[in-house]
Amino acid sequence: MIGVTGSFGCGKTTVAKMFARLGAYAIDVDKVYHSLIRRGEKCHKEIVKYFGKDILAKSGQIDREKLGKIVFKDRSKLKLLNSITYSGIMEEIKKIVKSKKSKFIIIDAPLLIESGFYKKVDSIILVANKKEYQVKRIKESTGLSVTEILKRIRMQMPFKKKLAFADFIIDNSGSKLGTLTQVREIWKQRGA
Repeated sequence: MIGVTGSFGCGKTTVAKMFARLGAYAIDVDKVYHSLIRRGEKCHKEIVKYFGKDILAKSGQIDREKLGKIVFKDRSKLKLLNSITYSGIMEEIKKIVKSKKSKFIIIDAPLLIESGFYKKVDSIILVANKKEYQVKRIKESTGLSVTEILKRIRMQMPFKKKLAFADFIIDNSGSKLGTLTQVREIWKQRGA
């Protein structure tokens, strides 16, 4: 198993999809998380218990934007949210990995290092991107303000600290072809 991580908006998912096109099985931890916080799920109930009903949309689903505004203002609340969802995410990933017989499994996880899950993977790929590209990409995909984006980036572990955990670094600030070339090189090195 290989963990792909990096800061908010750096292109982790793009890199994971490139590996998937080469034949890897990619697990998107954000998608696992979203499935666990759906109405009726255990994590949904726990999150509402701690953060209140104000975070719910009219449908009863968690409004991720409202929840994000709360947790990205207060590191302790972000930590609480992660502690509520962590074990469910780990269980789901274990089930998926067990059901797949792929030699090359990619775990696309924004909090791979912070959560401690990095200890369960064989190697770590850190995706790097220039901050201005990150901000532009996030603004286009989410509509968040630059202030809000920078606040969320600052809430994550600094890139320099993540470097100490990385086995491979992919610079995603150039062209897609440049990123793909780096992905193919790692693919070859890993003997895929």
